[in-house]
Amino acid sequence: MSDTLKKQTPSQTIGPYFAYGLTPQQYGYAYDSLADNDMTKGLTNITPITITGAVYDGNGNPIDDAMVELWQDDGEHKLFGRYGTGTDEGNTFTFTTVKPKSVNGEAPYINVILFMRGQLLHSYTRIYFSDEAELNQSDALLQSIDKERRQTLIAEKNGEGYTFNMYMQGTQETVFFEI
Repeated sequence: MSDTLKKQTPSQTIGPYFAYGLTPQQYGYAYDSLADNDMTKGLTNITPITITGAVYDGNGNPIDDAMVELWQDDGEHKLFGRYGTGTDEGNTFTFTTVKPKSVNGEAPYINVILFMRGQLLHSYTRIYFSDEAELNQSDALLQSIDKERRQTLIAEKNGEGYTFNMYMQGTQETVFFEI
């Protein structure tokens, strides 16, 4: 197939459809989102946590049009959330969720998929938790990452919530996984 006949697909560009189609309420459209940043809707007898952060470019500036998805499954809760960084002051994201439990001796974690301009493919990473030091020390995937870079996957405890920033480049560049 010649290059002139190739068409772009949704995974090849960020496009204006993300705000309109994937995060409409957040951007002021008058219909419901299929998912938002409150992953605890409908859950009872839980202790919710918040995860707050930002996505930074190589110059340390917050990116104002990234879309962050969180996916978690600890055997008890299968949760999904989605939020864009363009509507909050400081271009941050905040999710309300439940801290996952350890499964098969692994450290608790949440999968992250990051969509943003300039990427032809999504970026995949994980959020681990700073208050799970013992399980983090024995988690095979986390331990397979260079010691100097592991901290880029660990959310810092901050009161009842956690802070997790993602850096696309630079000395604090977040570890992203090839899937």
